[in-house]
Amino acid sequence: MIYEGEEKLKKQAENGFPKGITKICDSVYFALGYGGSTCTLVIGEESCILVDTLNGVAPAREARKEFEKLTDKPIRTIIYTHYFHFDHTSGASVFAGPDTRIIGRKPTYPQYGRTGLIKDICGVRGARQFGVGLTPEENICVGIGPRNEINGEKGSLPCREFFEEELLELEIDGTKVVLAAAPGETDDQIFVWFPQHRVLCCGDNYYESWPNLYAIRGGQYRDISGWIDSLDKMREYRAEYLLPGHTRAVIGSVEVETTLKNYRDALEYVLTETLRGMNEGRTPDELADSVRLPEHLASLPYLQEYYGTVEWSVRSIYTGYLGWFDGNPTKLGHMNTKERAEKTAAMMGGAGQVLAEGKAALERGEAQWAAELCDILLDCGQEMEAASCLKADALTELGRRQTSANARHYYLACARQLRGKGEALKLNGAMLDVVKKQEEKS
Repeated sequence: MIYEGEEKLKKQAENGFPKGITKICDSVYFALGYGGSTCTLVIGEESCILVDTLNGVAPAREARKEFEKLTDKPIRTIIYTHYFHFDHTSGASVFAGPDTRIIGRKPTYPQYGRTGLIKDICGVRGARQFGVGLTPEENICVGIGPRNEINGEKGSLPCREFFEEELLELEIDGTKVVLAAAPGETDDQIFVWFPQHRVLCCGDNYYESWPNLYAIRGGQYRDISGWIDSLDKMREYRAEYLLPGHTRAVIGSVEVETTLKNYRDALEYVLTETLRGMNEGRTPDELADSVRLPEHLASLPYLQEYYGTVEWSVRSIYTGYLGWFDGNPTKLGHMNTKERAEKTAAMMGGAGQVLAEGKAALERGEAQWAAELCDILLDCGQEMEAASCLKADALTELGRRQTSANARHYYLACARQLRGKGEALKLNGAMLDVVKKQEEKS
């Protein structure tokens, strides 16, 4: 069987992140395909500035060798577009010297306290999202970057200089640099503007995919309204070159403006349509079923759901603005999970009948229904072995249908665990990020 989502993801992996160093303009070079993220080298009079540092020591070493073919000037300044995501900071030790400036921004919004208490579950869910432990056939790519050893050695270094201004203008070794607060995917997100080169490094507020307005690994609510404002702020600079933290550069002022405007319009459409529906009293499920991008935006190559999804975004907006309660008073309480599952199974004719219907549903191509039926059995502790195997098959089917690499990985990783083929792996970088937030809070 050919799975449309799987095929789209394969094409993205083949064509979306060609590996190499691209000369953007005089003195500016863009590294793509070395791990899941990008970095940008700007050569100054006596030294270099590096924006972001890739997602680990191994990809950083590989990129550094290529940079050294271009210049022997040392990297004396590193700028993080966002410090709280390991995939942009974990190559820092490879590039930095003892006196290298490392600059980042304090978060615009306060970070939740005691986040260190959830670092383990963040590590588990992060591993599932990024496909740790999956085979190369299962882990095609990460949607916005190539597959690589994401749990490899990390060389993250803390910021040596934190700034809190909305706008910070610097001159570094003959290069003018503007650092602008731009909360979006993270609360400490910035963009970096090099006016002499008309280059804008936008971090993760734009990349070639529908973005992670919500990450299934978990995290604080991402202020989508603020994200839209940040995109508008970037548009004001009329950049000639837009260099994202993931995926290919956008070249040409018209192309940059068109791309950023369409991107912000898509985010605004989903946000406002969801809020309107919420105001009408519609539930998260109803909104997830109905909010869709209009065709002129949904068809754009840089708004395909390789990473985040519109449905996850809708659900996140709902909980971000109204919380978990959907307005139905029945949901103000709940039955014991096991008791509800036992009553449901009994009403359906017993565990054997539920299992039989689950198998028939999967044969009909109704993988979601099959998985939900298996959950009834697992919750009530009946037909456990058969239900686990059937659910694994249903999750595998659902995973192969996905265009989103995050969704695919999560389904397939959980399927492997249900079959007893995968231990509960953790994503080291996700755990490090939680600790960073805890340290910043304290």
